[in-house]
Amino acid sequence: MGTVDYTFPQGTEEPHRRHHTVEAPEPQPFLKSLQYSVKETLFPDDPFRQFKNQNTSRKVVLGLQYFFPICEWAPRYNLKLFKSDLIAGITIASLAIPQGISYAKLANLPPILGLYSSFVPPLVYAVLGSSRDLGVGTTAVGSLLTGAMLSKEVNAEKDPNLYLHLAFTATFFAGVLEASLGIFRLGFIVDFLSHATIVGFMGGAATVVSLQQLKGIFGLKHFTDATDIISVMRSVFSQIHQWRWESGVLGCGFLFFLLSTRYFSTKKPKFFWVAAMAPLTSVILGSLLVYFTHAERHGVQVIGNLKKGLNPLSVTDLIFTSPYMSTAVKTGLITGIIALAEGIAVGRSFAMFKNYNIDGNKEMLAFGMMNIVGSLTSCYLTTGPFSRSAVNFNAGCKTVVSNIVMAIGVMFTLLFLTPLFYYTPLVALSSIIISAMLGLIDYQAAIHLWNVDKFDFLVCMSAYFGVVFGSVEIGLVLAVSGDLASKVVAICVKAEDCGEGNIPNSMIYRNTEQYPYSRTVPGLLILEIDAPIYFANAGYLRERITRWINEEEERVKTSGENNLQYVILDMSAVGNIDTSGISMMEEIKKIIDRRALKLVLANPKGEVVKKLTRSKFVDDNLGKEWMFLTVGEAVEACSFMLHTLKTEPASKGEPWTNV
Repeated sequence: MGTVDYTFPQGTEEPHRRHHTVEAPEPQPFLKSLQYSVKETLFPDDPFRQFKNQNTSRKVVLGLQYFFPICEWAPRYNLKLFKSDLIAGITIASLAIPQGISYAKLANLPPILGLYSSFVPPLVYAVLGSSRDLGVGTTAVGSLLTGAMLSKEVNAEKDPNLYLHLAFTATFFAGVLEASLGIFRLGFIVDFLSHATIVGFMGGAATVVSLQQLKGIFGLKHFTDATDIISVMRSVFSQIHQWRWESGVLGCGFLFFLLSTRYFSTKKPKFFWVAAMAPLTSVILGSLLVYFTHAERHGVQVIGNLKKGLNPLSVTDLIFTSPYMSTAVKTGLITGIIALAEGIAVGRSFAMFKNYNIDGNKEMLAFGMMNIVGSLTSCYLTTGPFSRSAVNFNAGCKTVVSNIVMAIGVMFTLLFLTPLFYYTPLVALSSIIISAMLGLIDYQAAIHLWNVDKFDFLVCMSAYFGVVFGSVEIGLVLAVSGDLASKVVAICVKAEDCGEGNIPNSMIYRNTEQYPYSRTVPGLLILEIDAPIYFANAGYLRERITRWINEEEERVKTSGENNLQYVILDMSAVGNIDTSGISMMEEIKKIIDRRALKLVLANPKGEVVKKLTRSKFVDDNLGKEWMFLTVGEAVEACSFMLHTLKTEPASKGEPWTNV
């Protein structure tokens, strides 16, 4: 860091003052800068670091461990870990079986696909996944989204085979997208779904899913395909004469039982297994009740036959021809992004509790491969649902072996127990779905957003109401577009500048609104710009800075203080500037010059200095001597000049001379 010696006009009390110079970074070739930017964007964690200074055999081992995490933990696996995973695996299997059947019905798919999707994908994830706590399976939101999008093109009742094949194809494209994002390390794309977006979207989807289960609760045979609340409620209340009281009584009973067990497990965490076993218990009790009372003859709908045996291959069922391929691609891309966002968020949450890290790009690759393989083995969209992962976590799982145990339990069910589900009442499945969905309506998170960030709350609510009153797709579009728009408005268009004052007994300068006791410096106006300067906010900043100057001059004139002489821009928070921003700076310089004031820059960042220098703004307009490393140094120099000018005025634009 260099310094500049300044010799001030003769006769001053302080003839010599030393300040640090602001230096531009050394220019780099464009290709080198581009390479660095790409590397930092795609490889912020530097995954190749572990391969440095290793021999060939060690590099092979590390490579296998990187792409197949099972190779890392399997050699250290022992019986003690297996005991914990066995208990957790059996517990989540008891939840996966009824949930899988329920969610498949939600997607308008054969119930058996819910079991298929809880068998093959967990095995794939056990090999490729990096989370120890994630419980793999289908989700209500993914099922709803799949059913809603595919039903617009194909009627599941009129053409069930085509609908089924489209579901497999959509799952394949979802897997391709997820795997591609992982391979090319483009996981930051998923970050466009902010926390507020996910809270609102998931809450809205959970509300819609719950309302749609009124069909099963009241035993209705005909129901709307629309997902908005108005259509659903119209469909429910226009068929009051077809409500089955038997089904309604069973549904309310099951729902009360499920919610009671969840409440009990929440209050007594040691008894987490009570809530985990409740769905399967409901299915067993409901099946026995229907079997012994012949309730199916009195309007209580049952599942019926479930095909016995393991997943059949579905390679030949994929559709890669018009006119339906575009529908499958669109469904796959949207459901794939939603599944990724949910799965990675859940995995990171539980990893935080156990103090370990998961690799988001590995997770994307694992999700992608399990959906690609799943689409070839009669499975539909799978990810890491919160409810199953929470049970897995609370059951004390240690590794992903719990998923293998769950898959074995589902395999045993597919081979031997599927006939036992014949008498399972659909109302029990509806109650299971409603119980699970109520946990996704996170009203406390919405209240927190209101208290912390009103913009995020509006994004959350737009997503929620978009899903509830429009459709799942509308809600998603509103959520993402609203989120991006709010960030542009909050960060770019409305980049704020604020006045700064001196904290007493220090060289620190801070926002006068945040620190009311800070003191302004006579003759100086210090403004802080708190965002990058781009085309989107350049005009706003120009007008806002001009207004600050006008208001300060009026205040000085009214109060009788020293006339305004210097405008100091604190550039500490300005990480970048584009050509529109540079043009704005040139305009500000001209405006300030016309008022016989002087523009001073404090702590401009390297990228900003580089661009201002290349544009000749520093040399031809500002002057290097008017850039300072800190606000304190800028204030010190300007204050000294104000004192100097009282005794011997300097020529305009040259308050001191470099020696």
